[in-house]
Amino acid sequence: MRIAAVVTAYHPDERLLAVVDSVHESCAEIVVVDNTPEGAASMADKIEDTDAITVLRSGVNRGLAHALNLGVSRLSAGIEAVIFLDQDSVLAPDVVPRLAEHFEDRSIGIATPAPWDPVHERFYETFSGRHEDVADRAISITSGMLIRRDLLARVGEFREGFFVDYADLEYSLRVRRTGARIIQDKRLRLPHSIGERRTHSFFGMRIPVTHKAAWRDYWQLRNGLITVREQGRFSPAWAVTAVLYLGRAAVHAVLFEDDRRAHAGAVLRGVRDGVTQKYSLRYLPEGAELTVDTEQGRRA
Repeated sequence: MRIAAVVTAYHPDERLLAVVDSVHESCAEIVVVDNTPEGAASMADKIEDTDAITVLRSGVNRGLAHALNLGVSRLSAGIEAVIFLDQDSVLAPDVVPRLAEHFEDRSIGIATPAPWDPVHERFYETFSGRHEDVADRAISITSGMLIRRDLLARVGEFREGFFVDYADLEYSLRVRRTGARIIQDKRLRLPHSIGERRTHSFFGMRIPVTHKAAWRDYWQLRNGLITVREQGRFSPAWAVTAVLYLGRAAVHAVLFEDDRRAHAGAVLRGVRDGVTQKYSLRYLPEGAELTVDTEQGRRA
């Protein structure tokens, strides 16, 4: 099976070079899409274009979904499967070949390793222990997602109007609506960072909180609510879990972030725009642009 890797980056550090090197033997083609704005140095500049490696750097951050779509568009016709990777996801040499073995079962459309926290040496998923080593899952994050090329063509592009958050989860739910299965192999680990994590004390309880910029709160709430509304009736169990997760994320943002006013504003605007399916350019990071079509939202 001819496999390609699409690696997305934004202000990457030296781990980007290690990511590319980790899949060099297992992937026939590698496309690196760097969203770092023009004028800023990037480790992607140290990667040399070859017959097998292509580096795309437009100088504008158009979001994760756009980067994924752009990377796929540059792959040759002979590629049969694509693995998506973040700039910090350095894989062990056997991960891609072992994921590809799952495609011997034609019912499987996506195979993915389990996200792993190398600092605390644990799986990121709270209830990971409840699942078998190889288990069907409702969703998959993009980093580590190995997907059949023909399934990509059937499902279509990632939703660029989502910019970053929920672009992967919404896509996963569309994949499952085709009847294709998503499986996770916990025997294979995906080193992955989910941001700064601190533990806070609240009425005697110790609460771990992942901190992020206020603009991420906006896109998480907006995109999450849109996804629940559009896909919830097809995946009700996932939808209930997603609503609980979004509620917890909103509470954490309002109670535990340093600039509570900014985060509260982002949460409220995200909820409003999630209901109305509008979007606000105010919540794009500096140097970013949003690619939106009429189906994906209206500017507020």
